[in-house]
Amino acid sequence: MCFDIDSEPPIPRIAGAAVSHDDLVLTAADGASFAAFLAAPDEPTTTGVVIFPDVRGLYHFYEELALRFAERGHRAIALDYFGRTAGAAKRDDDFEFMPHVEQTTDAGVQADARAAVDELRSRGATSIFSVGFCFGGRASWVAAASGHGLAGSIGFYGSPTRERGGASVVQRVAEIECPILALQAGDDQGITAEDNAAFEQALTQAGVEHEIVVYDGAPHSFFDRKQEDFAEASEDAWQRTLAFIAQHS
Repeated sequence: MCFDIDSEPPIPRIAGAAVSHDDLVLTAADGASFAAFLAAPDEPTTTGVVIFPDVRGLYHFYEELALRFAERGHRAIALDYFGRTAGAAKRDDDFEFMPHVEQTTDAGVQADARAAVDELRSRGATSIFSVGFCFGGRASWVAAASGHGLAGSIGFYGSPTRERGGASVVQRVAEIECPILALQAGDDQGITAEDNAAFEQALTQAGVEHEIVVYDGAPHSFFDRKQEDFAEASEDAWQRTLAFIAQHS
């Protein structure tokens, strides 16, 4: 897993920000229902964010992240991956997620992502971005190649070369239809410099607008309030995320 169950995004809350939130159950086109968490600013907005969690699926960290986006004027939906195998109900902290991760497919995850995108559009979003972490970083980039009409796709320490429930991102790069931002950890034991170089080369050859940022010395899952030694990298990654959304909205 990426984060401990009690981890939080390393992003300051905006005191007094007028936002609302709600637990949702969404239904994909194949009839599968899944849990999601919606956070929205009280003021109208046309930007939306679909949040792809790490392997644990939807839990506190990503609900808090959705709220941080809402405080900054973006409607956000964090989705769960395991509606097909674990149901759409809330889960406790000791949920054994890996057996469910192993049953996920890109087709299922992206069907759920489409439902989240459609929900955001039904609420007025016209520029929609994907943001994912680890397992979800890869899924975020796969979303960019899945015909959702995204304005941009952001991944934190996702693998561009791993085949997990479908072809790798590098293998699907010709299908990517929006700009890409990759925020990678320089000391990631599972995602190498060679992986990042392969992504860079594939995106360049495909003519996809992109930026790959590697934070030297940062470990996988550095974007965590507990990782105080990498607070500077986290702040930079967050500001790049907000700037990317502003630029492509």
